[in-house]
Amino acid sequence: MNTSIYTYLTFEGNCEEAFNFYKSAFGGEFAYIGRFSEMPPQEGMEFPKELGDKIMHVALPIGNSVLMGSDSCGPQAPKLITGNNFSISVNIDTKEEADQLFGKLSQGGKVIMPMAETFWAAYFGIFTDKFGINWMLNVDNK
Repeated sequence: MNTSIYTYLTFEGNCEEAFNFYKSAFGGEFAYIGRFSEMPPQEGMEFPKELGDKIMHVALPIGNSVLMGSDSCGPQAPKLITGNNFSISVNIDTKEEADQLFGKLSQGGKVIMPMAETFWAAYFGIFTDKFGINWMLNVDNK
């Protein structure tokens, strides 16, 4: 079996801002970005006009992975709850790259554990970004 797991984030109207921020940190280009206004009409599903410019789906390739997301899609969507029950864990090749990415992504957020050597033989750090997303950055010491 050849299986991949991708992280999908849902936002309360600021998905585009968040993904432009992530793109500025990781680099690259969006593989896809679509808005609710671009969706064909669907029976039983009507989106408020103010949702038209919001993100229906965005995909940002990062290495061999893809970070994906969307804005919550109106009144029929479940209420979003920002929680601390998950983190996006990113493995990075060098300490220099890790420090640079940590600095970019944690800007405006809350650092929980600065990048540092750990007892499990890794260079590691934890933070919550300014959008409430938890991140763990890791460089395995070979």
